[in-house]
Amino acid sequence: MKLTKATNYALHTMLFLAVNPPNEHIGVAKLAERQEVSTTYLSKILTKLVKAGMIESVSGANGGYKLKPGWEEISFLDVIKAIEGLTPIFEYCHSHNPDCLIQKAIESAEEKLLNELNQTRIVDLANKMNEKSV
Repeated sequence: MKLTKATNYALHTMLFLAVNPPNEHIGVAKLAERQEVSTTYLSKILTKLVKAGMIESVSGANGGYKLKPGWEEISFLDVIKAIEGLTPIFEYCHSHNPDCLIQKAIESAEEKLLNELNQTRIVDLANKMNEKSV
């Protein structure tokens, strides 16, 4: 699993949408400006989040993006999968031995990482941000 800049932008976008009023649509220009990234690049990321069912897009003068109902259950891992897919960190042991101790150690570490990312939800960070601003 590789976490690219696209995933970073996606996570930040999700968090930004989570701390804004739930019915407010945020335009791509505002989202891009906030992260100092081009609207074209961010639009591609937003399209993936829409396809994954995490956000919705509304066109028009008052259009933009907002989180879909049920967003409180979205984890970091969900966002990563939407942007990157999910490929193993370590695909095979050099010796192709199924009992390779190195592969078993890497797989164990990867499983712990995936569990942590799955338990970390966007709403948890949004709540922390809201606590700081009170």
